[in-house]
Amino acid sequence: MRDGVEDLEIQLLLEALYQRYHYDFRRYARASTKRRLLLARDRLGFDSVSMMQAGLLHDPALLPRLLDFLTVQVSEMFRDPSYFRALREQVLPHLRTYPSLKVWVAGCSNGEELYSLAILFREEGLDQRTLFYATDINPSALQAAEAGVYPLDQVRKFTQNHQKSGGKSSLSEYYTADYGRAAFDKTLRSRVVFSDHSLVTDAVFAEMHLISCRNVLIYFDRALQDRAIGLFRDSLARKGFLGLGSKENLRFSSHAAAFSDFVREEKIYQRRES
Repeated sequence: MRDGVEDLEIQLLLEALYQRYHYDFRRYARASTKRRLLLARDRLGFDSVSMMQAGLLHDPALLPRLLDFLTVQVSEMFRDPSYFRALREQVLPHLRTYPSLKVWVAGCSNGEELYSLAILFREEGLDQRTLFYATDINPSALQAAEAGVYPLDQVRKFTQNHQKSGGKSSLSEYYTADYGRAAFDKTLRSRVVFSDHSLVTDAVFAEMHLISCRNVLIYFDRALQDRAIGLFRDSLARKGFLGLGSKENLRFSSHAAAFSDFVREEKIYQRRES
């Protein structure tokens, strides 16, 4: 009985969140959304999801705190190094033929993947002809991404990943360490546009040559996954590339026919010409 009430409370809170603030989590995978909202309820000190909903409706200052629970900000630089090696060795030789490039990091979280790509493109001599778009729905995540500052104790793992990805330099060339933090070089984001963008509600905003959206779709239900993949299809230039997370694929999407496998084991796809 209690589970049924909680499920109804969650449904009403998600509707209130959309109606009041235009953040739409209604088609996110319900099990993980429920788990995150119950954690938020407990951590934020509410006795019930309904009380949290009332607080959200009447106190806008609660919104960013709740968004931090509902959005995922766990990542690392060069996460899954074999993915970045595949980009370096198999995708970038194709991208190199274009006079200018646009790359979209969809769901950029705190920016680790963005900086990974910026470093990779710099090492391959493509950074000055590339414009990066880093988008997320969480304003605090976008602020963190734009700052480019990470705990120093994470950098050892970042460095190992970078080396395994085929890095052509030392990662230490790209950051300065101070007071337990690593601040990444501002020039890495000199050609980055940081922007709020929702895969749930927003439309195409530019033609891309590479879209990297990794470990985002796993939090969507099937219909929302399909919408996002359709958005990527419409955003990609012909023969452009789409990179997904290791547990994601296009198999069940109605848009699958628009893509061909490019590096199957790394979930890298190529937009077909027609």
